[in-house]
Amino acid sequence: MVSRTTPESSPSSLATLRPLLQLLADGEVHSGESLGEVLGVSRAAVWKQLQKLEPLGLQVESVKGRGYCLAGGLDLLDALDIERQLGASAASLLSDLQVYDQVDSTNARVLASLESGSGHRQVVLAEQQTAGRGRRGRAWASPFASGVSISIGWQFSGGVQLLEGLSLAVGVALARALSKFDVPDVRLKWPNDVWCRGRKLAGVLLELSGDLTDRCAVVVGIGLNMRMPAAAAESIGQPWIDLAEVRPGISRNALVAAMLDELLPMLEQYPESGFARLREEWLALDQFAGAEVCLQSAQQRWCGIECGVDASGALLLDIDGERKVFHGGEVSLRPADRS
Repeated sequence: MVSRTTPESSPSSLATLRPLLQLLADGEVHSGESLGEVLGVSRAAVWKQLQKLEPLGLQVESVKGRGYCLAGGLDLLDALDIERQLGASAASLLSDLQVYDQVDSTNARVLASLESGSGHRQVVLAEQQTAGRGRRGRAWASPFASGVSISIGWQFSGGVQLLEGLSLAVGVALARALSKFDVPDVRLKWPNDVWCRGRKLAGVLLELSGDLTDRCAVVVGIGLNMRMPAAAAESIGQPWIDLAEVRPGISRNALVAAMLDELLPMLEQYPESGFARLREEWLALDQFAGAEVCLQSAQQRWCGIECGVDASGALLLDIDGERKVFHGGEVSLRPADRS
């Protein structure tokens, strides 16, 4: 089942703006009169709708004597277009695909579905999140239509220990998807980030639900930067990059389909194969292999040489000649000179 969903929180705003956004998405100049004719409203009503785009971070340019345009256009998500581009394996595994214009958190929506007894193999995307978050409660910036904010719900039998290393496996799947578009210099940072040219391109957040000793569910949340507005830099607390800088012109719908083509089969196979079969692939993309790094928890800090990961996905750190093993949890890795 594929559906497009508009936000329950503000149906009178974004629901009515969607037709206008679709008209302006081509980046061409449209007169107020022509927009009004297509939308079936007056020029004054068109003007009022245009004013509502600025709070979304969209800058409408007024071209004197001609009309209005969104410079560079807008690449809107389309559930049917994504479904058409899915490979057979991913299409067979997908139970529900929802695309929201605006939502509090895609993870929260899938988590709610899982806790209500549905949500298995459900995918939720949003043009914008108002309460998106990353690890350790950090906010995740998601300006309107500027990236991919996606969450996938999956149920597993066997308890939470079965899911060790899953965030690293998700990183490998994302790297595979990006390789289909020849994105250069993609690397992985333990335990849950995708980097490109030394900066963060995407992040992964896993949230668990259910019986952690038996049948449990996980929400795989991913935020990936595609074309971030300059103003977004002010709210991001670490070096970041977007695809527009390294490989412009990638369709968001095509990228989402490629991501699902890699992620859904991986999640289906994970209970049998685990992270071990993906370990060598992850190691080949390790951003900090052999580098001096520091790990920070709420109470303690460790510094040493990063020596990759073991078959479970735990980080190996050489501290004064002694190899220590660290599992994900609430530990963050930083280069030694930035810690």
